[in-house]
Amino acid sequence: MNIFVGSLPFSIEEADLRESFEAYGAVDSVKIITDKFTGRSKGFGFVEMPNDAEAQKAIDELNGATVQGRAIVVNKSEPKPEGERRSFNNNRGGNDRGGYGNNRGGNDRGGRGGY
Repeated sequence: MNIFVGSLPFSIEEADLRESFEAYGAVDSVKIITDKFTGRSKGFGFVEMPNDAEAQKAIDELNGATVQGRAIVVNKSEPKPEGERRSFNNNRGGNDRGGYGNNRGGNDRGGRGGY
């Protein structure tokens, strides 16, 4: 089962997260999502556990648990259908006001004249 883990402290390491889940059973993989430019944690990740019963027990007991002072969110990760993935350009919402080229007046100096 693939498990989503959110509201993670930014300082938590994958090894720490693995240890928390291994208390409930075998863990195949742990991945904390990081910003590709800064390398800093985005505060969420995924844990893969092969046994669904152990995974569900981990979800039930760890959801809302406090880790390094933060209450974490733990639930079953549901994969997004392929058609719903957003590209970085699709979230404008039609409110693109632009910057250059707006006619704000008062700044047209005209030509040089007198050639």
